Amino acid sequence: MSGDNDGDVTAQLNARGDVAVVVPAAGAGVRLGPGAPKALRLLDGEPLLVHAIRRTASAPSVRMIVVAAPPADVDAVHALLSPVAPVVVVAGGAERQDSVAAALAVVPDDIGIVLVHDAARCLAPADLFERVAAAVREGADAVIPALPVVDTIKEVSADGTVLGTVDRSVLRAVQTPQGFRAPVLRAAHAAAADLHTDDAGAVEKLGRSVVCVPGSDFALKITRPLDLAVATHLLTLSS
Repeated sequence: MSGDNDGDVTAQLNARGDVAVVVPAAGAGVRLGPGAPKALRLLDGEPLLVHAIRRTASAPSVRMIVVAAPPADVDAVHALLSPVAPVVVVAGGAERQDSVAAALAVVPDDIGIVLVHDAARCLAPADLFERVAAAVREGADAVIPALPVVDTIKEVSADGTVLGTVDRSVLRAVQTPQGFRAPVLRAAHAAAADLHTDDAGAVEKLGRSVVCVPGSDFALKITRPLDLAVATHLLTLSS
């Protein structure tokens, strides 16, 4: 299940691949506590972004990886990632969708599939990238990896009163990478009038359908210090 390569060997991307992966990595990560931008926080001695790019580069369909980094760190991020895989690094924006748009702008038109992947989901395995890309290749406009919701979910009012129990059988926890036909993603960003938390949401507002494929337990999102501890354990299972 591992997508790891030796840390001192640069992965080679597939020059005939049909997938570009856009990685917005300019966020501060305030819920992880004070320190470096989230993507540059360490997991087992390496930045989350290094783990993420290593696994992304191991997906066979990937031809191009574009990272949107904090503007002040563009050169440093490029130097950090160059030994891992060939990447293009651009300056990210104030919001996540600004970073995605900046990265998307440098993806050439002849790449038909774009995956958007969060560096915070740095252990997402190569086969998840391939599963998402395959569903787009088969005709879907937009594809999201998702897992069933296992907790009981309550709708709660502002004062903490429970209003009802939500049917969790129709709910899914959404992950990245999310995949799109490139023209659809470009159109969604061009039409976006307000902030969205994921790119599939912008596609939904275009009236296009979004389909799910099975997600991965390894694609957890590192948001809090506890998540780092869980990810450290997962590294021992995927190595």
